[in-house]
Amino acid sequence: MFGEPQKEHGWLQQLVGDWTYTAECDGPPGQPDQKMKSSGTQTYSSLGGFWLVGEGEGEMPGGGPASTRLTIGYDPAKGHYVGSWVGSMMPMMWIYEGELDAAGKVLTLKSVGPSFSGDGTMATYHDVVDVVDADTHIFHSRVQNPDGSMTEFTTAEYRRVK
Repeated sequence: MFGEPQKEHGWLQQLVGDWTYTAECDGPPGQPDQKMKSSGTQTYSSLGGFWLVGEGEGEMPGGGPASTRLTIGYDPAKGHYVGSWVGSMMPMMWIYEGELDAAGKVLTLKSVGPSFSGDGTMATYHDVVDVVDADTHIFHSRVQNPDGSMTEFTTAEYRRVK
């Protein structure tokens, strides 16, 4: 049960600190080409060297305040990253399971949640953390289409506050 942080936990530590972000997401249903922009701040802290804990504050695309909380860790027994995401704009807790790419730059976190169709069906989502350098990472949100392909609907660029 107890243990020492492993290299996978160490990967998360590069995100610890204060960040600002600008995001762009698809427009409302029927108008996906109408991009909406938002911005805010994100603070990541480490919990025991095992967990990355994020607290975000910003604006919703289209306006209105938003608060988010994120946890990501690595579960050696499962052999993959695990975590959760919650936001002030919805009643759902998103549960993550993910993998780091071979180059050690891209963490893909998979989750299942309500589809955009609004018909009560569920869809598979990928939230992807792409580390560009020590001061920049890109967060991509994608949804899986019925044919198995992925459609990106949100991209946020994070810059470290210096």
